Order: sequence, then C-alpha cells, then structure tokens
Amino acid sequence: MTLQVEVGRTGGPEVMQLIERELAPPGPGMVRVANRAIGINYIDIYHRSGLYPLPLPTGLGLEAAGIVEDVGAGVELKVGERVAYFSAGIGAYGAAINLPAERLIPLPDAVDFDTAAAVLLKGATVEDLVERLLTLRSGHTTLFHAAAGGVGLLFGQWAAALGAELIGTVSSEAKRERALASGFSHCLLSHDDVVAQVREITDGAMLPVVYDGVGATTFVQSLDCLAPRGLMVSFGNASGTPPPFDLQELANRGSLYITRPTLMSYVAANSEMQSCAKAVLDRVADGRLKVEIAQRYPIAEVQRAHAELQARRTVGSSLLIT
Repeated sequence: MTLQVEVGRTGGPEVMQLIERELAPPGPGMVRVANRAIGINYIDIYHRSGLYPLPLPTGLGLEAAGIVEDVGAGVELKVGERVAYFSAGIGAYGAAINLPAERLIPLPDAVDFDTAAAVLLKGATVEDLVERLLTLRSGHTTLFHAAAGGVGLLFGQWAAALGAELIGTVSSEAKRERALASGFSHCLLSHDDVVAQVREITDGAMLPVVYDGVGATTFVQSLDCLAPRGLMVSFGNASGTPPPFDLQELANRGSLYITRPTLMSYVAANSEMQSCAKAVLDRVADGRLKVEIAQRYPIAEVQRAHAELQARRTVGSSLLIT
C-alpha cells in the first residue's frame, strides 16, 4: 500500500484527502519512483479547483524527485538511481508513483532531492519564457508580476544574467527585498500605480514585453505597460481567469501581441523536455541559479500548504515531504 493525495470533487483545499492505495508493479517502459520530495506549484491549485479540469477522482502534482524503486520490461534505468520529473503525468502528491521511463530525468550528484523538486517545473517555465517563447537579451526591459514567487525569483536570476533590465511587482516590502536580491532592478508594490511607475522608469517608452502569471487583477494593467507592438505573455491565473477580451483593443493600444503559453506544449517532445531540464539543472549545479525553499510541509499538511500558497503567504518554492 502507498499513501496518495486524492481529489474526488473540485473545490478548496479541503477536497484533498489522504488515502492508501495498492500500486501495481510497473508495466513495460514504466518505472516506479519512490518520492523523496514533491514540488508544490500553482497549477496544482488550478487542477484542484477545476479551473483546469481533470477526470475525477484524480491525484495531484506534476513534480517530484526520488529513487527508482522498480522497473518494467525494456527500461534502462536501474533500481536505486536518483531521478526527478515535472512532465510525466499527474499524481506526484504521494509516496510512490508509476511513470513512463522516458519522461524521467536523471539527477546529477550536485543536485539534491529537495532542490530538484523545488526547481524543475518552475525553472523549466522560466527557460521556456526567456529562451524559447522569446529570446530575452541585453537591452530588453520587461515587467514580471509576482516577482518574489517561486517562478519570479528564478526568472530574476536567469533574465538578469542575460543582461535584461527587470521590473517586478510584489505584494509587500519583505517580498520586494527578495526580488531585488534575485536580479530585479526595480520592484514595485502591486497596490501602487504600477503603470505610472513603469512610465517613469522607461521615460515614457514603456515595455517590449510583460510577463503576467497573476491573471484577472493585472491583465489590463499589463497591457497598459506595453509599448506599441509589445508582447503580452499571459502564463497563469493566480488571481483568476482574465475577463473576455475584445481583440480590437490590441489594435487600439498600438498593434500589440498576446500569447497564452503552457509549459507542457513546449516540453511535449522528450528531446525538448530533456534539454529544458538539463538547462535548468546545469545552472543549479554550477551555482548560476539559486533555489529558495522557504516552506516545507509534511504530506499530511497538504491542505495547509495549498491554503497558504493560494493566499500569497509564501515566498520562493514550497515542498511536500513524504
């Protein structure tokens, strides 16, 4: 028997329940991973709440790191190997899981389980945003909402190393200090007049690109921060889904572009997923990317973990520990 988090209906944190379930031996091409650390990500809240619908009942969680415990036929991985995953399937919230071997990532010796589980999905998101969706480089000035969150702190380090000038928004003075220490040149409080401050920072030129993972409460503000022909990257809905939008507004605001990327579209191919993961782990291993794990919860406290993340009471990355 193995301990798992299961959701039988959509809703708040209270719908997550711990159950014991028999886990079948891994079939051909499959591997059983005994999880040592499990990453908590905002997409888990979207799955739990029904914003991103899943067939019910369902497990939760996309990201974890652990040890190969058993292998099916045709698998080259060996029992005892250290691995991680972030795009292999739903159900990471648990003690163990069966997954396709081809979607597992071997862990370098320099990266421990906690760090891997805290960085892979968020780091892959950042890699896609700055290297694949748009090649962010020196001379670019950009705005990133929720700069002290798990993705934001990694974005700051990665994008600053590329030479970009970064403006962030945060909800408190304490979070502002964290964002500034992670590569942001300017950090604005989200309840202030962000558009006016961006105009002042850029001498009225505004921005070529804005990254918005907050959603409903920042969507129009993000558009207002763009220069003509600027790009709006709407990659999350932490405050809810933005309202319906008339595309004519893009023309009215200066022929703007908008995209709604999902990480899984960018790492659907195994080769893309592995190269993305390698780019993240290489930066962690050599110190270019530092991971802040500010919250660790026993898996029995999964409801509290979700409540605190959703209420924006966390910074950096959060983990469930089995």
